[in-house]
Amino acid sequence: MHTSPLVDQHGHGVLHGELGLGTFERQLAAALGGPAGTGSSYDTTTGLALRRWCPPLLGLPPHTTAVRYLARRRELGAYAATRALLRGSGIHTYLVDPSIPGEGEGTGDGESDAVTDVRELAAAAGSRAHELVALTALAARVADRGGGVRTFPQDIAQALHSAARCAVAFVCDAATLRDGAPPEPAEVRRAAGRWLACGRRRTEPALTGHLLWAAFACGLPVQLRCADPRPLIPLLRATAGRAVIVLLPRRPHHEAAARLAAAFPHVYADVGPEPAVTLARAPFGKLLFSTGARGLPELHVVRVRQYQRAMTRLLGEWITQGECSRADARRIADRISGGTARGVYRLEERAPAQRVPQTG
Repeated sequence: MHTSPLVDQHGHGVLHGELGLGTFERQLAAALGGPAGTGSSYDTTTGLALRRWCPPLLGLPPHTTAVRYLARRRELGAYAATRALLRGSGIHTYLVDPSIPGEGEGTGDGESDAVTDVRELAAAAGSRAHELVALTALAARVADRGGGVRTFPQDIAQALHSAARCAVAFVCDAATLRDGAPPEPAEVRRAAGRWLACGRRRTEPALTGHLLWAAFACGLPVQLRCADPRPLIPLLRATAGRAVIVLLPRRPHHEAAARLAAAFPHVYADVGPEPAVTLARAPFGKLLFSTGARGLPELHVVRVRQYQRAMTRLLGEWITQGECSRADARRIADRISGGTARGVYRLEERAPAQRVPQTG
């Protein structure tokens, strides 16, 4: 089903450099949520999807073996292969989260683990790209300036407002968020002191809460990465009329996120890997598409194709059963694929490929 230009509302950069079989396997395993070594990641539905849809973009037949596929990747060169895959994905606009879980651990086989920034991704993809600002990464940059605990809250506020001039949204890990109220200033100072003293190696819920509420004050949407989003209900209640929140849950919690998007006017949710589940729980205009892809450009291709097939199958059933017209189906697909994202993130008002100024 043809839709309006596709917006990937949350993804990451892709790896620079050539990839050996070991690196490729580890990256694919990480995308599936588990460590390498528990069985071939190619022998999964994601692996089969990769072998079906990615080889033709590199001039190979579908279902080419992993060894032949990676050999072709090396023949083309890392940049040319990445370019072909991203441009073949069908994504028109990327919202890029530069904070990558596990960044800096290395690939383990002597290959670069550096990933593309927002401008590099836009150039390779031939598409528009906008940066998402991770709150913890921003706080770390503020800490690197060495202002200390006394000025930390003010420094954070200044950095957030500076970032908001270029970013389209903030993103925050919500695992420790339980309280709906902003933390008290004294509590924030104590948390900041502990966090700075330990070299920023621990999570401080009060500090995360302060970052989040300071981000709300900037007026940009905030994406919340979470597992089960239901513990966030007090926060969602407290932010009604004060913020726009987009829930990014992990499997199997997309249905719960869709229910919360239906319950709170200012809350949106990721459509997830099973649109039939989430579309049954939330208004269609409250759901947005994302790949969540990182590391391998192949994952952008796979997740777009899986989403498109799931939506085509679901909406086709609705049309066949008389549940909606073809025009309705096209409108629903357009909203989830990009229409709602363009409104929530005000993408038409933002210049693309803007890298947020670094603090310090």
